[in-house]
Amino acid sequence: MISAIEPLRLTQADRTRVRTLFMAKHALFGGGMHPEDGNHAIYHHEVRCTLDGLGLNLQLADKRDVLYRKPDADFVFPLLNRGGFVNSEMLIPILCNKHGISYLGAMPFLRGLGDDKSVAKLVALHAGVPTAPWFCYRRGGPVEQRNLPPAPTGRWVIKPNASSASWEVSDAYDWQGVANAIADIHGQGHDAIVEPYLDGYDVQCAFITLDGRPIPLPILWYERENTQKLWTYYEKRDLVQNTEKAALKRFDHPEFAQKIMLLARDYARELVPFDYGRIEFRVDLDTGEINFIEINLN
Repeated sequence: MISAIEPLRLTQADRTRVRTLFMAKHALFGGGMHPEDGNHAIYHHEVRCTLDGLGLNLQLADKRDVLYRKPDADFVFPLLNRGGFVNSEMLIPILCNKHGISYLGAMPFLRGLGDDKSVAKLVALHAGVPTAPWFCYRRGGPVEQRNLPPAPTGRWVIKPNASSASWEVSDAYDWQGVANAIADIHGQGHDAIVEPYLDGYDVQCAFITLDGRPIPLPILWYERENTQKLWTYYEKRDLVQNTEKAALKRFDHPEFAQKIMLLARDYARELVPFDYGRIEFRVDLDTGEINFIEINLN
């Protein structure tokens, strides 16, 4: 299932010559847990240490203003997401384009597409990849019950349309609860996406691209005890005590793994070229239902 990849190696001369700028919120942090971002700070530190270990000519930045003027850099490795303003995912690649600097990721429009869960679902439909019915209640637009997508179990999930790591996710069992959650998200300056709750497991299929072709990496899944429980931002970032056992494992299911990889490949083809993309599905092992959830192009 996994295609063989011939590794490309930088020479020592290239490592010295290419000035690489690593941008992450916690690029300068010491590597421990952060009181607001939790284990994300550890992740940024681990990436920084990996790049250091490669012997790169490395510069570090934890703010976007380093790109307001052209920096002394040849290549940007950006992990500085969730900028606190709408469409922030597109800013770094736009600034890199303005300065003519190469960067890791994808073109600004594709980064914006991946950050907009509603538009990402439209791509899924175009690619023939199943996804649950949804509606995006845009901030400033009407909030009407007639646009509420069907939920056979009577349970809806509401979250910011550009959320990451389940930030501000909530659920509701009637229209009033849905409307209240939408109002809360709008009040924080974001669009809200609503869809039926899907039982099952989160399964991730990641790709890199080589010569314009998406190459799959090993499929992973979170094996959880209670799939009916919403998994919050604070739990994903290890900021609260979580009594539920959840483990990230390789997904080698004899029936579903190949199906998921093929669906993910069909989706990835819509976005080429990009450097890395993680496509996430909700998979119900009992019913066999597979639904696209979102894509991360960073």
